[in-house]
Amino acid sequence: MSTNDRGYVHPDVLVTTDWVAEHLNDSSIRIVESDEDVLLYDIGHIPNAVKIDWHGDLQDPLSRDFIDQDAFAALLSRFGIANDTTVVFYGDKNNWWAAYAYWFFAYMGHEHLKIMDGGRKKWEAEQRPLTRDVPTFTATSYKPSEMRPELRAFRDDVLEHIGYQRRKKVGEGKPIVDVRSPGEYSGELLHMPDYPQEGALRGGHIPGAKNIPWGRAANEDGTFKSSDELREIYGGQGVTGDADIVTYCRIGERSAHTWFVLHELLGYKNVRNYDGSWTEWGNVVGLPIER
Repeated sequence: MSTNDRGYVHPDVLVTTDWVAEHLNDSSIRIVESDEDVLLYDIGHIPNAVKIDWHGDLQDPLSRDFIDQDAFAALLSRFGIANDTTVVFYGDKNNWWAAYAYWFFAYMGHEHLKIMDGGRKKWEAEQRPLTRDVPTFTATSYKPSEMRPELRAFRDDVLEHIGYQRRKKVGEGKPIVDVRSPGEYSGELLHMPDYPQEGALRGGHIPGAKNIPWGRAANEDGTFKSSDELREIYGGQGVTGDADIVTYCRIGERSAHTWFVLHELLGYKNVRNYDGSWTEWGNVVGLPIER
């Protein structure tokens, strides 16, 4: 089934492995790999793909925030990406980090973005070629674009979203989606199972949050589920297109995957990713926590 047959509101944000294979040498396309496992690219990657490391490339080296627009422009210029270049992301873990890079690029204002449906998992399952050759491209003069702050939520935005007033019971809030594992949501774990349990002093979830793990949106082969399946998953928890929605996880990467599903595939207009997520929330004095 093609991406156009699955009922997405914006099917053009996804491309197939066939499409990528046909555009490996297209100068108007830049293929970008972004993984949780930063060594995968070095072991083998799609020909002509460049690597973006979420921590080393997108994060400010000092403050707990992203690089600024000038640094972003310098990064894209170095990879030969112009303002009109179409950037196609893919990666491991059902495009988990690829979706995070996509969201960040969208937040920074780059307009031409896509994800290769199925990511590395599907590409490798189809026994398509991988290479260790690292491509080089002529540098561009990327101009900073107008940022899209409406795609990102900060801590104070979330407090307002859930109707919180200090020293008072949390009021009736708007939909907020905790995409972490059930163990993290309950407060039993501080990180995913089988990962070091670190990053926050307290476990639990933001009051009123619905637990819809991010991985439920993906099929076994790593591709995204159909729009009907996705609407059933989220709509069954009261997360619908007419609502103002915030997603979060531990550091914002899994929730960026859910943001992509809701905002890009299903076309929900008001969806923000809270990238401070539980690493911030579980460490701040006085913030409300439920278990």
